[in-house]
Amino acid sequence: MKKYLFLFIASLFLASVAFAADSQIWDAMRIQNIFGYGQEESLKLGPLFTLLQSTYFVPIFLAILVGVPAVFLVHYLIIGPKVFSHDGQPIFAFTLFKRAIHLIAAIAFIVLIPTGLMMVFGKYLGGGTLIEFARHFHAIATVMFAISVVPMFLFWFIDMLPTFDDVKWMFILGGYLSKEIKEIPAGKFNAGQKMWFWIATLGGFVMIATGAVMFYQDFDFGIAKSLGVSQIDLLRASAIVHNVLAFAVMAFFFTHVYMAAIAIKGAIYSMITGYKEHEEVKYLHSTWYKKLKKEGKV
Repeated sequence: MKKYLFLFIASLFLASVAFAADSQIWDAMRIQNIFGYGQEESLKLGPLFTLLQSTYFVPIFLAILVGVPAVFLVHYLIIGPKVFSHDGQPIFAFTLFKRAIHLIAAIAFIVLIPTGLMMVFGKYLGGGTLIEFARHFHAIATVMFAISVVPMFLFWFIDMLPTFDDVKWMFILGGYLSKEIKEIPAGKFNAGQKMWFWIATLGGFVMIATGAVMFYQDFDFGIAKSLGVSQIDLLRASAIVHNVLAFAVMAFFFTHVYMAAIAIKGAIYSMITGYKEHEEVKYLHSTWYKKLKKEGKV
């Protein structure tokens, strides 16, 4: 398995290097190439793209960057983290391979989000070499995420399908607005984790595709023509979709980190050891706990 994973990673890296070597996206030729795409069958996305890029994208990213952590700070100060006993027998939840894939995805997001923000706020950071490096690291992290997203999707697809428990969980927001520790209706994954999963995987597939279009923007692969649009409109549409999805990815990533590392004390260790605390499962994943108990696994 390791051999095939290595070959897959190596092939992606070599393909990226080959494209970059043949590309002239790093100099003034980029502008000439874009002008050469023409405006035939254009969707005329220019005014919309310009409006969003110049007026809305930066303030929305800033609002998420400041607003979401601020909400969690208030939650921490008023409600505080949930603390569970370590006395019970820990419950095994994640295999080593699943934890490794999750780690690759986590590292990818830790690089993707800051470097993405650096590009968004590029003109305020002085542009130049710093932003160029951010762009390179963003591309490398995208390859890492592409490696992890397919197995991650296959691992957890079934567990992430919606259930009636998710509706009940949403009505009480998972009990996170209360200091009281009580049984919360949830399977192995709760509704919040499921929302993050679908945004990270399905949204991630779209972000990889739109990101690739923007990264190799001086290549005409014939995709635009097959869709009946001009290449410049494909680029603009990709940039709009990529940014809009980035709003959701950022907000949910911050939420995921807060819930795993702070809101539930010690929860993050389940992705290190593979085990969840007995009491945490009993109360926060009560449906799963009852299933495990019925099967004699706890």
